[in-house]
Amino acid sequence: MTKKILLLTAMSLLFAPMAMAEGDNNNATTSDSTGTSKGVWTTSSTPALKIGEFIYHNWSATGNSQIDITGTFFGNYKYTHPKFVWDNVADLAYGFAWQDLDNSAEDSVGGRFETRRKSNDKIDLTSALSWKAYKDWGASFTANFKSQFGKGYEYQGIGYNAIATEVSSFMAPGYLTTALSFELKKEHWSVSLSFLTGKTTFVYNDSLIANNYTYGVIQGDDFNVADPSTFTHAYFALGSYVKALYLKKDILPSLDLYARAELFYDYKKPKNMGWSDIDAWDGTADPAATKYTLANEETWADLQGKNWLGKRSFETDLDFELKLDYRFSKHISANFALNLKWDTDFSGMGNWGHWQIYQMAGVQVFFNWKTPKS
Repeated sequence: MTKKILLLTAMSLLFAPMAMAEGDNNNATTSDSTGTSKGVWTTSSTPALKIGEFIYHNWSATGNSQIDITGTFFGNYKYTHPKFVWDNVADLAYGFAWQDLDNSAEDSVGGRFETRRKSNDKIDLTSALSWKAYKDWGASFTANFKSQFGKGYEYQGIGYNAIATEVSSFMAPGYLTTALSFELKKEHWSVSLSFLTGKTTFVYNDSLIANNYTYGVIQGDDFNVADPSTFTHAYFALGSYVKALYLKKDILPSLDLYARAELFYDYKKPKNMGWSDIDAWDGTADPAATKYTLANEETWADLQGKNWLGKRSFETDLDFELKLDYRFSKHISANFALNLKWDTDFSGMGNWGHWQIYQMAGVQVFFNWKTPKS
């Protein structure tokens, strides 16, 4: 029931502004019969479909045949009032890639394109209410929800015989961040600073928790595989939050740039990690004495020599995103995307440790409509 309530709440961030915008056909600030100024909706919805394919058959240079299909949606629904601005953004993506790696067993039923793996999966909903205070300074209240649509797997081996281990799913993890911020806003960029930010992490998947994919929800003394009913499925953190945003169309002819950086520091993180209990930075710490989980390929010796500022930087969550779009025509564009994350609550896969890296480049067909036109 809790999971359904959270889903409905998150979806309302997206659909409420869309529904309200559909019902408001104003394209300029208007007044009602009493002369009171009213606001105006400026909205844009951009669904896109990217399809890519490579086919190799008896090709001397060789190669792996592949088909990739990814759907994306970016919507911006802004309500501008003389006294405040309500800005809502929906950034969604989901895609699969099929590959013919030609290394399956003889009795494989996979056939052509026997491997299917997820290539993109993103839910990012933001709703921000801002008030202007002095010149370019103001205050804002922001709610942001992040998660994914489908299950995520770590693969060992290649082809049809690869072993898949589930590491994530919808609301496992899910993040709900709410912040009361001071904001500096210019035409193309803005910076928000909050010392009172709540960030709740959700993991509604007991099998992931049992396999130690806890994303910081389960602390060491909460973990009890023998009794799953004792699992903690949510963790609330109170901390500081900084967000910088840059968005400009036509930085060069037909080239658009979007950049976002978010930093979050949990006031309870040092205690949760156990730094206050032992000197975990001297290379001799007993892992059983701290709640911190070493990332893959990481050792206690790697943490030596960090001063107070270094420790705080190490504990701070980072989420950086960069997008470039070049428009060839009204419905065709080339795009590049890069997303970097640093989170010590994720122990990592392979040799990347706490770093999470996503990069994509391609050509897409997209459609754009405004509701209403502005």
